Amino acid sequence: MEAVLKINNLTKWFDKKKIIDNLSLEVYSGEVFGFLGPNGAGKTTTIKMIMGFLSVDSGEILLNGINSRKNFEKAMANIGGIVENPEMYKELSGLTNLKMYARLQNNVSIERINEVVKLVGMENRVNEKVKKYSLGMKQRIGLAQAILHKPKILILDEPTNGLDPAGIKELRDILKDLAHNENVAVLVSSHLLSEMELMCDRVGIINNGKLLGVKTIGEMQSLANGGITVYRFIVRPIEKALDLAGISYSERIKSHTNNHIDIAVEVEDVIKINALFASNGIGILGVAKIETSLEDAFMNITGGGNSIG
Repeated sequence: MEAVLKINNLTKWFDKKKIIDNLSLEVYSGEVFGFLGPNGAGKTTTIKMIMGFLSVDSGEILLNGINSRKNFEKAMANIGGIVENPEMYKELSGLTNLKMYARLQNNVSIERINEVVKLVGMENRVNEKVKKYSLGMKQRIGLAQAILHKPKILILDEPTNGLDPAGIKELRDILKDLAHNENVAVLVSSHLLSEMELMCDRVGIINNGKLLGVKTIGEMQSLANGGITVYRFIVRPIEKALDLAGISYSERIKSHTNNHIDIAVEVEDVIKINALFASNGIGILGVAKIETSLEDAFMNITGGGNSIG
């Protein structure tokens, strides 16, 4: 895949405090990249530097291979985005807003405007005044505006803020379609970990201005348990099963109830544990792999300041 956004050793100071500390990452065409971190971690500061709203103290940002510090206008031509709520003229229709914005760009035809309106699902409402739009509809028109000029990378800072569950799902589906079907690189910053888990192909975690690492969603889930999958054993009697499992796997037992035991083990050990239970007269009612959440991994990593590089 092509690295449309490449950040090398990015650093930013505010007064005497280092806000962004030697950050490097890449975002590729055709992926949704999640930028995660606690409030104040440096997500928005990084995004504002990428989009040219803040100066870079040291390091470089390459947009489609163009250094934004050396050739700002040419680099910015490759980017589209919404950093806060999209700004539009409320007394005008969504379509008129798009046409006005299109005049600021090069070679945006009415056919392209109609194309992006359809892409964001606003064909039936685009002729209404913006003041009648819900927040979700405003976000869709804002998104249409951001992709009018066919940017190589789309950047959205907390795009689901204020949206209801239906609006969040709609936005998620649009962004995944843009990445996977239109080959746009999409960078999304958000604190809604459950949504990022459904939306993103890879995630980068930032904490205290430092990038702790970049992983796929699957790799992040695995990190929540130290790289080992958790399996749930539904067994009877539970007390005897706990005693037996505790002999060899005491440090791997994550939790238990009155009818199951969760143990973090390799898949080969699942067979051994089943055989151990069966040979000792323990009834095995079921075994299932437990999917850990991105939130578990996020809290484990940021809570300890661990690197996942």
